[in-house]
Amino acid sequence: MSTIPQTDLTHLAGAIRRWGEELGFQQVGITDADIGVHAQRLKQWLAKDYHGEMTYMAERAGLREEPAALVPDTLRVISFRMDYFPDEPNTGDLLDQPEKAYISRYALGRDYHKLIRKRLATIAERIKSHGGEHSRAFVDSAPVLERGFAEKAGLGWIGKNSMLINPKAGSWFFLGEIYTDLPLPVDQPQSSLHCGTCTSCLTDCPTGAIVAPFQVDARRCISYLTIELKGAIPEELRPLMGNRVFGCDDCQLVCPWNKFSQPTIESDFKPRHQLDSADLLSLFQWSEADFDRNTQGSAIRRIGYQRWLRNLAVALGNAPRNPAIIAALQARLPQVDAMVEAHIRWALARQREG
Repeated sequence: MSTIPQTDLTHLAGAIRRWGEELGFQQVGITDADIGVHAQRLKQWLAKDYHGEMTYMAERAGLREEPAALVPDTLRVISFRMDYFPDEPNTGDLLDQPEKAYISRYALGRDYHKLIRKRLATIAERIKSHGGEHSRAFVDSAPVLERGFAEKAGLGWIGKNSMLINPKAGSWFFLGEIYTDLPLPVDQPQSSLHCGTCTSCLTDCPTGAIVAPFQVDARRCISYLTIELKGAIPEELRPLMGNRVFGCDDCQLVCPWNKFSQPTIESDFKPRHQLDSADLLSLFQWSEADFDRNTQGSAIRRIGYQRWLRNLAVALGNAPRNPAIIAALQARLPQVDAMVEAHIRWALARQREG
């Protein structure tokens, strides 16, 4: 139990907000470690098998429910958000150019994990120097119910697309947390949800993955299919994926609250290697060495070269008929594993039909 006077804890909370701002975060909120309501929602989601192959969601559910099981004596969760949207007012137009590759906006620049974790670790060490014996930083790398804690800490509300939405910043931001054993004063959550009667995210989801308000079936979600799924993408979903080759932003692109989004100030989040406007064909022709070089320090690297080709093959199959695409698909056949070969043959059949 902390013996630090309440006035000192209040002062420290203010200092943490200042440190966050100095290190590039747009907002900081503090809440207690009780995540009961959100833990129950997770259980219901898992019971419906909406997590697909993400078995780690079920295997580590207990740690998500009990923060103190992850970091001893956790009393508070400090939630941080950092904008990542590139300065691209017409980013959605890319979805209407089927020969181009659409890559989720969060993955266009450097991988956010290391950048944010390093900054949060700096703050965690400062908290320790003020008496927080157990203070640890997380960035989407541990069993933490990030959006639940962020909602409780007043950073926004969880919308019908299951994203955290901030009334002044939309949803184009990353989240990170610090668990601490200090009883810092807590912030209040949003007074109410603000999605109202809007159902744009449900009606515009390309694969119908948002099966009901606040419920996403990952097995149909393009982000899951292109990033988490290790095997074959279900054939019935492939035509619905269009030119989306790594992740999907449709539910954010149509969200009215994102008119308030601000472009990122982080240079590391700016698009690299022209990935914000690349042709599908040019990306499909990358060698494995090209892939390794061009995705160094990128979140894209995590899916590996074969799944990169799998995703591109699906997009090429959805593109307008083009002899150059057919030739490129055929040339790849001897170089890929059986799973990718099946996707290439599917794409070839689609091209020849087109």
